Amino acid sequence: MHSQDKLPDHVCIIMDGNGRWALKHGLERNDGHKMGAEAVRDATEFAAETGIGYLSLFAFSEENWGRPEQETGALMQLIMEYVEKETPNLMKNNIRVLFKGDLYHLRPQVLERLEQCMQTTGGNTGMTLIIFINYSGKWDILQAVNKLLEASPNLQTPISYEAFSGYLSTTGIPDPDLMIRTSGEERISNFMLWQMAYTEFYFTPVLWPDFRKSDFRVALKAYSNRKRRFGKIEE
Repeated sequence: MHSQDKLPDHVCIIMDGNGRWALKHGLERNDGHKMGAEAVRDATEFAAETGIGYLSLFAFSEENWGRPEQETGALMQLIMEYVEKETPNLMKNNIRVLFKGDLYHLRPQVLERLEQCMQTTGGNTGMTLIIFINYSGKWDILQAVNKLLEASPNLQTPISYEAFSGYLSTTGIPDPDLMIRTSGEERISNFMLWQMAYTEFYFTPVLWPDFRKSDFRVALKAYSNRKRRFGKIEE
């Protein structure tokens, strides 16, 4: 990146293509997920080195529970192992970690591991890494509505965008500036539906396990050439 290139404060990534990568290499789907974890490390390091403030990764959607139990179980185990293995590196690089989603429906041992990581890294002041697990954009909006009704059961006046955003799971986190999706698919798959109203989208055919710093750099370069008008006329 050149000094004159504008840098997004918040990048989110839909990490897609682990299964296709495994099939392409004659391996099991779980092998693709393991290689995808290596790409997570690479992307996190690059984002922190580049000066990105927030990096969000869509690790496991609410809809992913529809996959075979063997695969979902292996994914949960991989997430626990990744968190335990990477926490020292996250501390070394001053990265704070947040987990977002319907976490309290996860297995107790998974939730405990996630909470330990958040507590350990909570005092770090560098980049914030947000990992979405058991998440869907529709769930996020619905739980925000329920929280709002619980807090104000006799609400009579209209609520503002800003006030409603305070009930989302991402409250306190700026909306994404750039969304990257790998593997050639061009959809947002129920990810941060409210938050990505004015996000710039970047789609790449690169499968997630093959996504490296050079690919991330290309995405940031493409973003720097965009003109964000937020519905307004450019002056």
